[in-house]
Amino acid sequence: MTLDSTVQSPSRPDRSGKAANIWHVYLLECADGTLYCGITTDLARRLAQHNGLASGGARYTSGRRPVRLLASRACARKDAALRLEHAVKSRPRAEKILFLQEGALAPC
Repeated sequence: MTLDSTVQSPSRPDRSGKAANIWHVYLLECADGTLYCGITTDLARRLAQHNGLASGGARYTSGRRPVRLLASRACARKDAALRLEHAVKSRPRAEKILFLQEGALAPC
């Protein structure tokens, strides 16, 4: 799924009835053309942080603003999101976007 605008993360109840967060693996393009991959439960907040509109954000992106969201994928569990993030980061640059987008139809 390719996004250029902010996206809000819905919560859904887990087996215990508590609200469970949806985890997002996201890929950003920085102003200098480099890519940044991360995970979050609130994509809109995290994007604002990376662009300096909210406190926080990664040191890597702070000197490479503005950043643009290239792709994201939702995962039901943090461990699945971490595995997907690692898989994205381990691929060559040319494959990262395609890998994240192709997997959008498969469960995470």
